[in-house]
Amino acid sequence: MGALIQSSSRIIAAVSLTMLIPGPTNAQVRINSRAIEFTLTGRVHLQYWTTSVDRPRSAEFLLRRARFTADVKINDLVDGRVQPDFGAGILNLKDAYLRLTFDPAFRVSFGQFKRAFDIFELYSSTQVLTIERSGHVRGVDACAFLVCSWGTLSVALRYSERDVGVLVDGRALGKLDYRLSLTNGTGSNRPDENGTKSYAGRAVVQATSDVRIGANFSAHDYVDPTMENAYAVAVGADFEVGRYGDRFHLQAALMTGENWIDLDGNGDPSTFVSAQGIVSYIFPVESDRGYSGIEPHFRLSWADPNTDAALAGGWLITPGVALRLTGRNKLLANVDVWSPASGDTEWSFKFQSNLHF
Repeated sequence: MGALIQSSSRIIAAVSLTMLIPGPTNAQVRINSRAIEFTLTGRVHLQYWTTSVDRPRSAEFLLRRARFTADVKINDLVDGRVQPDFGAGILNLKDAYLRLTFDPAFRVSFGQFKRAFDIFELYSSTQVLTIERSGHVRGVDACAFLVCSWGTLSVALRYSERDVGVLVDGRALGKLDYRLSLTNGTGSNRPDENGTKSYAGRAVVQATSDVRIGANFSAHDYVDPTMENAYAVAVGADFEVGRYGDRFHLQAALMTGENWIDLDGNGDPSTFVSAQGIVSYIFPVESDRGYSGIEPHFRLSWADPNTDAALAGGWLITPGVALRLTGRNKLLANVDVWSPASGDTEWSFKFQSNLHF
């Protein structure tokens, strides 16, 4: 994996250097490749945040993401992607896979990708409606996962997010999308810790032209306190109206499962439950300066990391607004309010600029 990161870095550096070489106005940039198609895209997300929590760093500018994505198509059967991220000054590999398309209903990917779980996590960071999926408030340490929210539980318990393995996906019968993944279970850029593997699956039915109904499961392998291999299972269902860029967009989901980090006195996982809804509406703006709309959005998320413990969870409330520019370029502002079942309410203000090309 380290060699792959170095190789992708060299490719990007070479492409960037080529673009800086002066030449006549009719000069062309040529990238020699065995691929019949080579597409280079990228994103840069600059974030400013401040928090109500008294801490040494109570406000900061952060280069949240700085990614290049190289999509390569060799032929109708073979394609792939490499996506390094330079955000926060740290080089991490995000997507990196080879994909074989035997049919639109049957594709197989080998490498690192997002596991087949969680509608909010599977959306690209260029298309999520809020600034942060987790809605974390810096300085809050609740339920051992920053704030108790849908996104924090889903990722921290490793039911979703990126992992290394094999993915099968496709569209069948014209209205059924499915994904099945078999992965190490340790997350992106991490070696396996045992001999077992994690499983995840997701199916989405196109109920109408605007409505989709999804269901997913995830079985995460881990090493329990007795140093034995064990599995924790989570299931979920979701409902979506509209898509990214539609005037009205609604996402609502319910998830429950085993919290293998929050163990009871017998060393067994506790049970968690979470529900979340996000709604947005675009007010179009007629402008010759590149503005396309104003998009207010609102998130309401409930998470309880241990249903057997009193006052363990809390609410995450996120009002926000986005100034939509061209495509996925936009400026966003959010206020994430964390209201625990027990303790003080805290908040965080975030502003983010999204460049996508």
